[in-house]
Amino acid sequence: MNRKVLLIEPNYKNKYPPMGLMKLATYYRMVGDDVRFYKGDMRLLAVDLICEDLINHLSIIFPDVFWKDYYPTLFTFIKVGKYVALENEEIFADELVLDILKEYRKKYRDKEYFSKPRFDKVGITTLFTFYWDITISTINFAKQLCKKEEDVMVGGIMSSILPDEVYDATGIRPFIGLLNHPGDIDEGNELIIDELPLDYSILEEIDYVYPANNAYFAYMTRGCVNNCPFCAVPKLEPQYCDYINLKQRIEFTDKRFGARKDLLLLDNNVLASKCYDQIVDEIKDCGFGAGATYIPPNEYEITINNLRDSFNDRAYIRKAISIYKEIIDKLKDDTEKTELYMRLEDVHCLNSYSASKEEILRLDEYVRPLYEKTHKPSSRKRIVDFNQGIDSRLITKVNMTKLAEVNIYPLRIAFDHWKLKDVYEQAIRTAVGSGIKNLSNYLLYNFEDKPEELYYRLRLNVDLCEELGASIYSFPMKYHPINDKEFFMNRDFIGKHWNRKFIRAVQAVLNSTKGKIGRGVDFFEEAFGRDVDEFIKILWMPETFIIYRRIYDADLRARMASRYTTVTKHDCDLTTEWWKKFSALPIDKLTKAKEIIALNKFKDGDYECYDEEINTVLKYYKISRDDTENN
Repeated sequence: MNRKVLLIEPNYKNKYPPMGLMKLATYYRMVGDDVRFYKGDMRLLAVDLICEDLINHLSIIFPDVFWKDYYPTLFTFIKVGKYVALENEEIFADELVLDILKEYRKKYRDKEYFSKPRFDKVGITTLFTFYWDITISTINFAKQLCKKEEDVMVGGIMSSILPDEVYDATGIRPFIGLLNHPGDIDEGNELIIDELPLDYSILEEIDYVYPANNAYFAYMTRGCVNNCPFCAVPKLEPQYCDYINLKQRIEFTDKRFGARKDLLLLDNNVLASKCYDQIVDEIKDCGFGAGATYIPPNEYEITINNLRDSFNDRAYIRKAISIYKEIIDKLKDDTEKTELYMRLEDVHCLNSYSASKEEILRLDEYVRPLYEKTHKPSSRKRIVDFNQGIDSRLITKVNMTKLAEVNIYPLRIAFDHWKLKDVYEQAIRTAVGSGIKNLSNYLLYNFEDKPEELYYRLRLNVDLCEELGASIYSFPMKYHPINDKEFFMNRDFIGKHWNRKFIRAVQAVLNSTKGKIGRGVDFFEEAFGRDVDEFIKILWMPETFIIYRRIYDADLRARMASRYTTVTKHDCDLTTEWWKKFSALPIDKLTKAKEIIALNKFKDGDYECYDEEINTVLKYYKISRDDTENN
């Protein structure tokens, strides 16, 4: 077909790469299309497209000049249009050259990339609904890069949950759910896109580095047998699938892209599968049995092989250049380092924008021994992570004993509400008793729970760590409605037992704990309080006092004296002062004060209160981080 295909992930921060786009990349390469992946500022993509055309034009008019070396200067000029960007290069003094640059700057300014689109297919993925604004703006920009609007594809989580809203905002009717039928993209094509292996090469095309970047990403089941009211899975994956082959995908990945260290499975409820034992056995067969280790593959060999196969030249030219820079950094012999640098410079292979596949392949005989000299891989432990969590209600001694046959780390178990306390606790005891001692859990809050129930769940995990000698990390996760029209564009939802101050207080504590709570009674009690009453006190506490507890809380400093060995001249006891005045308010005034505090807005004009006793309490909430850091 030889279509030009552009796949886009909006420029939000996320931990995992876009599996849907990686499957689409595989599909389009299999049918012979030219695939390009982009994540970043869409305007910079437009600059890059104009620059590519400009360099091609200049290369025809002035064939003796290697114009790719001037890419950074040309890019800057096209983007900002300021002639100061050209002053340091004599070649731009030529009037014909300057006229051509002005012409292409005008093309960019006039948005010719919209009026003369160059892509036959454009695909945009979507993630969470609170990324609404950046996702919609990306779709509306990207759709204009496609020759025909009907060939613009939008899919993923947000568009599956809110398809009508996405259509109203963009005019593009999105795909809902999975591409799991033949002909979903091209009528008559029998390939099932959702069953295709991932194209990991597209991740080399972009500057963004995903935090989870050395793992196989896969599903071995789809859907979930539960129908939890807060969960989107029933809509995203409505049919439960007991088994999806993993081994073939890993073999494909190893051959084309090189082995990955870890296995990250995004199954929503693997314990519900009738093929559970088969799944665990296959994970073992793929090299992830208990005690399994991994030796990193030869990335240089993979890069060269893919360039020879013309498999995503754009990605592997970039990869080759990054490997060259690694070698230069690791070489200890200055003579070798200088010689490599000079050779790369001579053939324009110091930067990805100027390098060519042909020159990289010519350098192979010289570079290969240097790579092998500077890269001595060592063995590392492999892990398996069922990232979406395990259903505590389905945990048994039998299935945990089976799971202990692989390098599960950590075992994630959802603990969504306090009513699950007995089931959850028994699940933890069963897992630890089966030899699985590294655990993690998601704690949903701000749904129908009460604030004290979050404390009880956190406390239970800390106590179980101490009793069982296990490591349990808790990750509180704030509930956010996914299809409520008032809240899907933002994170403003407040549960019926919560308020904005409580939400902000929990976030302030989690900021100091880096979003998780692990072993250690002292650490937990410092962060969340010795009991539920102290936890509620922290929820009402001025935010600055929470963040700078050691400075403002003399009682905490005394309790933690063995750990707080550093004393500053700013240490005080405003926390006790605030609490005495807060607690001393008569019930009617305390109720009024709490109504104001619950809104978590304390700047002048944010609220009206003419009661001096209440205002004496509210003044503590106006102490800011800047006040603390500057005084």
